Amino acid sequence: MLLTNDGDLASKLMHPKYVKKKIYQVRLDRDVAIEDMQAIADGIELDDGEIHADSIAYVGEDVLNEVGLEIHSGRNRIVRRIFEKLGYQVLKLDRVYFAGLTKKNLGRGKWRYLSAQEVNMLRMGAFE
Repeated sequence: MLLTNDGDLASKLMHPKYVKKKIYQVRLDRDVAIEDMQAIADGIELDDGEIHADSIAYVGEDVLNEVGLEIHSGRNRIVRRIFEKLGYQVLKLDRVYFAGLTKKNLGRGKWRYLSAQEVNMLRMGAFE
């Protein structure tokens, strides 16, 4: 979660026209078939248009029900809708990267201030 009182920055981060990279770790109710991984990469037609992942991969060699998914779309509930379209139920969804920011070294329930450099990079739109 990212909190700000800067309306211009919030707009740059959230508005779909600014296309920010997001990486999610997704745990599903069953193993993801390789054909479905390819379908997600190639593009899936949803009610509000086609969506495709920039990248998708299994989290581990022997863990086939967890995937990492990179997308740029800002559409609502897009990750859940992608997998629901293919008949999967999302058990856990975690955004691990957003616009150059990660939760690395930040424990559950903990928070931190962004550095001045991070804030400036976000304001300049330097992150995907």
